[in-house]
Amino acid sequence: MRGMHRLGLLVVAVLVPVAAGAQPGTEGAAGEVTFAKDIAPILQRSCQECHRPDSVAPMSLLTYEEVRPWARAIKARTALRNQRGAMPPWFIEKDIGIQHYKNDPSLSEAEIEAIAIWADSGAPLGDPADLPPPRQFAGPDQWTIGEPDLIIESNEIVVPAAAPDKWTSLGTIPIGLDEDRYVAAVEVKEFNDVPRSQGSNTVGGRYVFHHMTYETIAPEGEDGETTTRWPVHEVGRNADVFPAEAGRLLAAGSRLNLENAHLHSNGRETRAHLKFAFKLHPEGYEPEMKYTSNVLGNGVDIDMKPNMAGQELHAYRVLEEHTKIVLFEPHQHAPGIRMCLEAIWGHNVQQLTCAGYDHNWVKQYIYEDDHAPLLPKGTILHIIGWHDTTVANRNVADPRNWSGGGRRSVANMFINIGQGFALTDEEFEREMAERRERLQLSKNDYVIGCPLCQADFPSQQNLANDNQQ
Repeated sequence: MRGMHRLGLLVVAVLVPVAAGAQPGTEGAAGEVTFAKDIAPILQRSCQECHRPDSVAPMSLLTYEEVRPWARAIKARTALRNQRGAMPPWFIEKDIGIQHYKNDPSLSEAEIEAIAIWADSGAPLGDPADLPPPRQFAGPDQWTIGEPDLIIESNEIVVPAAAPDKWTSLGTIPIGLDEDRYVAAVEVKEFNDVPRSQGSNTVGGRYVFHHMTYETIAPEGEDGETTTRWPVHEVGRNADVFPAEAGRLLAAGSRLNLENAHLHSNGRETRAHLKFAFKLHPEGYEPEMKYTSNVLGNGVDIDMKPNMAGQELHAYRVLEEHTKIVLFEPHQHAPGIRMCLEAIWGHNVQQLTCAGYDHNWVKQYIYEDDHAPLLPKGTILHIIGWHDTTVANRNVADPRNWSGGGRRSVANMFINIGQGFALTDEEFEREMAERRERLQLSKNDYVIGCPLCQADFPSQQNLANDNQQ
């Protein structure tokens, strides 16, 4: 269903090395932008998680010798900011909506300018003594969530060297829990027999699972089966860490249902399987809030005309409960270039988040806690998607073709795969009151994503009156 189609192909197409005859600079003049002092810290924070051996990007950017041939390409890619092809692949528009997200690797304007100056001045190394200590990364067999409490392995599959893409179920697997437990984090990895020393120009050469949608299903009780859906596994996706007050249920007797694997060939016959690692909350933990899906989309009215820019799609949803939205995850296919999420409350219309879109890099944007939208029931969520089927959009396979909705990347999707918490009246009021206090909001502050943050509720007025008496 979802995709990171051709992840890395675009990287190779654009990141062309500098001319072979260019000689690296070694000394930076006073005030000059150098690799050691200025560029290496940027790469460590925003690039090296992917651009290193055994990770998803096609070239390593750990050392000056590795980085220097790509200096001009790095300048070009970072200058794209939030448009298709930008590096790092983080597409939030910084001039509209909420600007506070967790794990944000994006570059500031000053950092983008520094990279451009460095590349234009010959990409000097500078003083090696200015280099920061090398980053230490978890090995391919280590888990970023720490030591898992539970690891479940899928059956092994064999993907031919050349074959059409395949969507299939991998069946169900007993988990073996004899009591309900709540999950703090989950991480999924593909393990295969592709040699780790083997070079690859694309991530598709290293992995064969494009994505896997999965759920856990508990035995039938009085209320029927208990099903918990989990975030989809995708190539390059980070671990999913759930808010401390909202652990996800892993019910006693559950079985893992691997309902939909999207498999693709990578040029060599490959044996592969997935491992699902769960980090559990302590025994006796109970969540304070319940998750609610904010999935919003329209797969019915997709009418993507050939060779046309500026095509729009719209979808709406009315919130039936007070809701705290925790993430925005736009999902379109190759023609998609941008999506915005807005909230409509009475006459109040707020653009919450706008992001560019690149189908090579499907991203989720997790709001920082004090900036996650707090929306009253009755709010209308509205998403707008922009699409380009002209030759200017290099993700489109053939600009001459009409397309409608569908799972393949040559078809189209238009979804915000959002998540949030459903709140009672009391929880909703408390969340807003605590946010006002933490952010020291005054009556004159305008809060994007919280249309009632400045409202006086009867319960709060009664409490104030009681305190005065």
